[in-house]
Amino acid sequence: MRLPRLVLVLVALLLPVLRLAAQRGPNGPSGTGPAQPTPPMPYVTTRALGGLRFDQPLGIVSAPGETNRLFILEKTGRMQVIADVTKPEKKVFLDLTAEIGNLDVERGLLSVAFHPDYKKNHYFYVWLTATNATGSFDRLSRFTTSATDPDQADPKSEQILISQIDRAPNHNGGELHFGPDGYLYLTIGDEGGGNDQFHNSQLIDHNFFSCMLRIDVDQRPGSLKPNPNPAVQPDTYTVPPDNPFVGATTFDSLPVDPAKVRTEFWAVGLRNAWRYSFDPMTGLIWLGDVGQDRVEEVDIIKKGGNYGWNYREGNEAFQVRGQTVRLPPTGVTFDEPLFTYRHPNVPGVTADSGNCITGGLVYRGDALPALKGRYLFTDYVSGWIWALSPVDGKGGKVTGEKIAREKGGGIVAFYQDPRTGDLLVANIAPNSGYIERLVPAPAAAPNALPPAAPAAK
Repeated sequence: MRLPRLVLVLVALLLPVLRLAAQRGPNGPSGTGPAQPTPPMPYVTTRALGGLRFDQPLGIVSAPGETNRLFILEKTGRMQVIADVTKPEKKVFLDLTAEIGNLDVERGLLSVAFHPDYKKNHYFYVWLTATNATGSFDRLSRFTTSATDPDQADPKSEQILISQIDRAPNHNGGELHFGPDGYLYLTIGDEGGGNDQFHNSQLIDHNFFSCMLRIDVDQRPGSLKPNPNPAVQPDTYTVPPDNPFVGATTFDSLPVDPAKVRTEFWAVGLRNAWRYSFDPMTGLIWLGDVGQDRVEEVDIIKKGGNYGWNYREGNEAFQVRGQTVRLPPTGVTFDEPLFTYRHPNVPGVTADSGNCITGGLVYRGDALPALKGRYLFTDYVSGWIWALSPVDGKGGKVTGEKIAREKGGGIVAFYQDPRTGDLLVANIAPNSGYIERLVPAPAAAPNALPPAAPAAK
């Protein structure tokens, strides 16, 4: 995204999905064939949680093992708790509005993850932007829930782990999840602006940008101290010894100093990895990386993967307008996206698909049996919700089907309701502010799509 072009639906919210109307709109994965009338969709969204409205909701999360309590993140800095989803009422669990300060563009309270052992230690981790007199910072912090009230966090318990200066208000990331291995994973964008203007995308010995991190917040025996960096708060976490860049001496065919490598990196070459998720059945990491001028992409993130930004955008060579294509160093190859679709300004694109991906999840619930095993995601601007065919582990072609459309767009996060198995989405569009539920359309058959085959690990 280029700052002078930021318009559209997020005007005041300006998430990682902002696009100028003249350059952003409907598009399709193939770019071939004439435009067709929109057929009836098999699914629709309806308001959930009793129609409660939130202030720019960015995320939905629950604590491990809990099925009746949900937390809603508000971009403005509040974390709301719904203590009983069968009788939905919201209460402020944590208020970080003063710490966040500036909400311009994509700044705000961005993600929360509860520690796997939350029932015992009461820890949860927050990814936010913090603004003060010295600048704006991307920050990872740990908080603790009150010892006397499970629906109230202790705002004085903050322990900062990472706090790095960020020179642009967009591409701050990102999402937090604990993986099946118990380590904390975090995605961070390229620091923002446009065209990777700060040259962060293909560096592993600088700061924490264009990446997915994997860190050990429990500091297990055998884990390593991180290399020194002004952003790192000493003795707050360690690095798993099997992280892929530990001990690296080269990157992109060039030498690097292993004492300066960001050993926290799990994968690199990401532009604006706004949302990702773990498939609870296979452990695969599914990620939606927001494109710039031409291509949106879905990636399966693997250990040590390099997804090409800014040599590539999706599966195409990236080219700044008016400049020659920037070629990667000899011998450097990149990991291919699993699925892509192209923007409406790309010549020949006529299909109506969108231009700003919101990564989703592999649905594993029982409420929507026809979608079980499929990766669901949406496009923030167009509002299309997609279902991909299951990954068979054999390298076969992945196809995508449009299954619903959110009028006006605005979906910024997906979550599977731990109580019912329903698919929930957070909608931040100015006329929304609701948590919604995906349900079969009234006229649709119960199995509007053929059942999915089990995904291979």
